[in-house]
Amino acid sequence: MTAATKADRTAEESKHRAVWALGDYSAVADAVAAPLGPILVRASGIGAGDRVLDVAAGSGNVAIPAALTGADVVASDLCPDLLDRGQAIARTRGVKLQWLEANAEALPCESDGFDAVLSCIGVMFAPHHQRAADELVRVCRPGGTIGLISWTPEGFVGRMFATMKPYVAAPPPGAQPATMWGESDYVRALLSDRVVEFSAERRVLQVDCFADGAAFRDFFKANYGPTLAAYRGIADQPERVAALDTQLAELGDRYLAGSSTMEWEYLLVTARKR
Repeated sequence: MTAATKADRTAEESKHRAVWALGDYSAVADAVAAPLGPILVRASGIGAGDRVLDVAAGSGNVAIPAALTGADVVASDLCPDLLDRGQAIARTRGVKLQWLEANAEALPCESDGFDAVLSCIGVMFAPHHQRAADELVRVCRPGGTIGLISWTPEGFVGRMFATMKPYVAAPPPGAQPATMWGESDYVRALLSDRVVEFSAERRVLQVDCFADGAAFRDFFKANYGPTLAAYRGIADQPERVAALDTQLAELGDRYLAGSSTMEWEYLLVTARKR
């Protein structure tokens, strides 16, 4: 890697870290995504004594449920603020695990070192998908499990990102859309023939914490890093702020459809390293 390339990657990493440090992602995880962690832990067959790496762990939505099974867990994330929050949550739940600041595209972990490598709506946000997938495979032992949950492009979160896209700056060269990880054929190609027993299933998460679309918008506008970043980028353009306000609220109302529950589609993938 040249000095210029290394500098570019460092700058990109810093920007990515800053986005996820905005707001309070742990509030989003608690309010919306909490059920997904235990789902991934069960689907991946995690149990006592397993050595588990949670990649892009955030505040521990997967890592903590995995540790509660008796597994030996390392939770890695690019954002130290989220790791600090995760440690505090783990203490309240009476579990111990290791917290590691790490880039999902360059994990500071030995090859073949984990019985299971998991990521729940985390690794999908690494900008360079093949690099991240290569790392997932590299650190998993032969015969070990790779387990992933990702939002789909057609589901609610995919539609949310599509709604915000016209309001955000262009991504850096080479960065890929996060929700591509929600397509089973795409993930299969990323992992390639390095895995066997590949399984992919689309499921829905029932989200019942928003009274209407405006409530959803305001919660994400206050707590979710990518949404906060979108609004900060147009803060001096009141007409565009108003337009995004309207479109996000309309999206929420459309998915509520007069009920109290939204369905957010995700893809659950499990595979074994060859």
